[in-house]
Amino acid sequence: MSVMLGAFMAVLDIQITNSSLKDIQGALSATLEEGSWISTSYLVAEIIMIPLTAWLVQLLSARRLAVWVSGGFLLSSMLCSMAWSLDSMIVFRALQGFTGGALIPLAFTMTLIKLPEHHRAKGMALFAMTATFAPSIGPTLGGWLTENYGWQYIFYINIPPGLLMIAGLLYGLEKKASHWELLKSTDYAGIVTLGVGLGCLQVFLEEGHRKDWLESHLIVSLGSIALVSLITFVILQLSKPEPLINLRILGERNFGLSSISSVGMGVGLYGSIYLLPLYLAQIQGYNAQQIGEVIMWMGIPQLFLIPLVPQLMKVIPPKLLCAIGFGLFGFASFASGALNLDFAGPQLNQIQIVRALGQPMIMVTISLIATVYIQPKDAGSASSLFNILRNLGGAVGIALLSTLLDAKTKTYFDYLREAIVPSNPQVAERMALLTDKLGNEQAALARLSEITHQQASIMAYNDAFHFVGIALAISMIAVLLTKALPVGVKGGAAH
Repeated sequence: MSVMLGAFMAVLDIQITNSSLKDIQGALSATLEEGSWISTSYLVAEIIMIPLTAWLVQLLSARRLAVWVSGGFLLSSMLCSMAWSLDSMIVFRALQGFTGGALIPLAFTMTLIKLPEHHRAKGMALFAMTATFAPSIGPTLGGWLTENYGWQYIFYINIPPGLLMIAGLLYGLEKKASHWELLKSTDYAGIVTLGVGLGCLQVFLEEGHRKDWLESHLIVSLGSIALVSLITFVILQLSKPEPLINLRILGERNFGLSSISSVGMGVGLYGSIYLLPLYLAQIQGYNAQQIGEVIMWMGIPQLFLIPLVPQLMKVIPPKLLCAIGFGLFGFASFASGALNLDFAGPQLNQIQIVRALGQPMIMVTISLIATVYIQPKDAGSASSLFNILRNLGGAVGIALLSTLLDAKTKTYFDYLREAIVPSNPQVAERMALLTDKLGNEQAALARLSEITHQQASIMAYNDAFHFVGIALAISMIAVLLTKALPVGVKGGAAH
């Protein structure tokens, strides 16, 4: 339970700064582009740490590692609240990402190893709360705390649950000796190539759009380093009898197909959380708190639904339940792709509830489907790969969506502009009305251009939500192609 609390806090802190970035940037005298590194530094550190956790558990023991990283997470949270410059904030956020990154796979691995099979579904339900509820509620909580108390409180909030978590870990996990002798046989080449590869890939995906992709020498260099490093890592792991991460488990049908679904889940979850606040701020003019009140409906219903999923699994096969979840999430994404100027919070709230119905069905079941045929010795590798792929799905999804939004907005703007000619009676009528209202023709033209750009942006957002829906549809197909769970493994009830 304590490890789950840690994982929840770690995932929460990925998104909790999003609603408060403007306030933090203002306090630290940072530009919008510079401020993006507040989120990027956390994500880079996190994704490097996730695959190293299984090795660190073997080296230090689960108890020692969990206590150390929990303490580090608390310390780094305090340091973030006291940051005096952008550079210090980036360093402290990276430290927070390193320590938080270990808590996510630890929770997943503990669920697989510590819980008996008949309780595993309940364990996965708790893990689902960390994976879907935390990012859904993060922007809401961050926006509310910033509006009412100040941005420092998004970091202070980690302290009470953090202290509770450390106490629970010290009490609940047994003491085990460290195995420092493993340092002699450690795959250091694998650690370096994986760390460098994932770190560069994350920065490439996070910053590529802001720097116009291949127009930036930095982005091209990072992409090249990531490609070479990850290819080298794969070759190294496949050639070793005792690899750092056993990549061969991707060949197991259920785990491989579930991994594809996990990538799609990352695109759907993080893509939705990226698009919605952006649309509401840019098109509807919502502030942080108003945005939070909309996103809240993606998160809060899950609190009540997640505990019910293990019960549903007793009557509905997990594979079918997972496919239904992807179907509901995909439907919500396609429904979000019907935007217009009158489509705002009240309309989106209903869609958010449908999305909230689907997410728990996915997260509780997908982990069970993925790991049911995995050997206990591969639990660490399974945890690392599964969490990496979901996070990368989110990073790739956001990178593609931001690029798609820009490209489609330009395309639609050019298309609409061609129709705005004085010979068009509707255009002439609109121009006359705007000229009367604004006082001169120049102001009327500027306003008409602004309206056109707004319409182009809305059309681009519709395409972006359709893209998310397609990713989730592919994930649904992948789940339907998995093998059924063994007889007696239904809802975690082994007979």
